[in-house]
Amino acid sequence: MNFSTFMSFVSYLKDGISLGAVYAIIALGYTMVYGIAKMLNFAHGDVIMVGAYISLTMMTKTGAPPVVALLVAIVGCTLLGVTIEFVAYRPLRKASSPLAVLITAIGVSYLLQNLALKIFGAGPESIRDEQKIISGSPVVLFNGQLAISRITILIVICIIIIMCALTWFVNRTRRGHAMLAVSEDRDAAQLMGVNVNGTISLTFAIGSALAAVAGVLLFSAYPSLTPYTGSMPGIKAFVAAVFGGIGSIPGAMIGGILLGIIENLAKAYIPSGSQVSDAIVFAVLIFVLLIRPAGLFGKNIQEKV
Repeated sequence: MNFSTFMSFVSYLKDGISLGAVYAIIALGYTMVYGIAKMLNFAHGDVIMVGAYISLTMMTKTGAPPVVALLVAIVGCTLLGVTIEFVAYRPLRKASSPLAVLITAIGVSYLLQNLALKIFGAGPESIRDEQKIISGSPVVLFNGQLAISRITILIVICIIIIMCALTWFVNRTRRGHAMLAVSEDRDAAQLMGVNVNGTISLTFAIGSALAAVAGVLLFSAYPSLTPYTGSMPGIKAFVAAVFGGIGSIPGAMIGGILLGIIENLAKAYIPSGSQVSDAIVFAVLIFVLLIRPAGLFGKNIQEKV
């Protein structure tokens, strides 16, 4: 392998890490909600889309700077996540069949997509360089052989900070301990004085705030936005969460990054890779789950009878 070929591999690897870090941020939202509330919120990907649209609307209609637009998107998505949990999921928390929550989540997903279609239309929206959360010339290394965009650097920094902050929050704070208690045994936690409804709402709030961050970063890195933008990244992020071990915060990060790397390398090195990369990603997931059913960092839990 000559130096040029090696640098091409490093470039593909860098792009895969950037994409995987976005998947990881989304996967953290999935793993938080499932780990605490034991619910699969398949509307999570569409909350990403809503966050991107809020940010874009703030910048184009009010002239707000990107950082302010991001903060507004975080607030908007947080309120949206709490509302979805209160209106759609809380009444079904004790439903006899878990399929009720799953079907409701799919319904909420289609509702958000169609509302976005009605408000913004089906045409793709684009973003100018000055509207990105970070812009500027890329960082060039190895005498111009490798260029790393500033948004890539920001995405990687963000996922590291978010993972560390969530790990500290869950393990070191009173609210985090309440989440762990609800995750372990919801009824016992309520008997011990834990506000179960408030704890689950907080979990949805955190997950939706992360979705807003992921939406803005995704839109900055891949500047094309439609009402369906969040669907496939949301599904892949769920795959990443399962891949890493759903319920595990480090697992969501590692799973997301590995997923992005696998997808990007498949596109680069496999003939017609762009057409089969999604199939390869799911095939790798199946292979991993056959070996480790709980995922890379998940724990097999034996139910007591």
